[in-house]
Amino acid sequence: MQTTIRADFGAYLRYRRAMMAAPEQPVGRRASLRRVPGLRRQELAEAAGISVEYYTRLEQGRAPRPSREILSSLARASGMTVAERDHLFRLAGELPPEPMAGDSAIRPGLLRMLHHLDDTVPVTVHDGRLDVVARNAAAAEFLGPLPGAGRFRRNIVHHGFSAVARRVLGDEGAHRYARWATAELRAAMGRYPDDDYLRSLQVELAATSAGFRSHWERGEVTAARSGVKRLYHPTRGQLDFQSEILHDTESNHWVVIYAPIA
Repeated sequence: MQTTIRADFGAYLRYRRAMMAAPEQPVGRRASLRRVPGLRRQELAEAAGISVEYYTRLEQGRAPRPSREILSSLARASGMTVAERDHLFRLAGELPPEPMAGDSAIRPGLLRMLHHLDDTVPVTVHDGRLDVVARNAAAAEFLGPLPGAGRFRRNIVHHGFSAVARRVLGDEGAHRYARWATAELRAAMGRYPDDDYLRSLQVELAATSAGFRSHWERGEVTAARSGVKRLYHPTRGQLDFQSEILHDTESNHWVVIYAPIA
């Protein structure tokens, strides 16, 4: 197991510290002469809740690999963005923290893309809890309206064990989707083990669906992000689509694009 940090870890800390604004002096106190830009080591160490001696060794590359808690504290104290924090974790030989499971705010640019593709390509967006947070008109036309009530009315796993899935995908397609959705739920629960919503969803499906129980017993976890799907339109009949799933890491949204296959 790696116990040391990369040589450029300390350089990145020094760079981030130099980019931070120095604290303002209280009114009436004479300003001190600062020889370096940004914060002093002591100021950043205090903000992160660690000793200045330990922080100095981190910058100099002489300390053992810091814990994830210390890395998070350094990121907060340095005012890092999510991308900058993730870079810090990787330099320390750690996987970046998982994003929060739920975020309903859609980026304006992503919303514009959905609207521009309204007449041609179905697009849906779901969050880390596997809830649909947006979809365009083409997706609503093919997939039909969301259920009108219930805690899990927007959840794509819950949809997989409903009559809607069989209507849109057919019996064989619905079976494949249910298996995929169950594996997605297991993966999401692994990422967010303390999420009450996901645990409640698993409990409800296990109590109400024999199909879910059968798929759950397989113990599968999926990473499939590409495939061909056959959708049934109420007036246009059977159509095939290339389905591609893209991940927006900043907001933890999953964008599902259905490109028509000629």
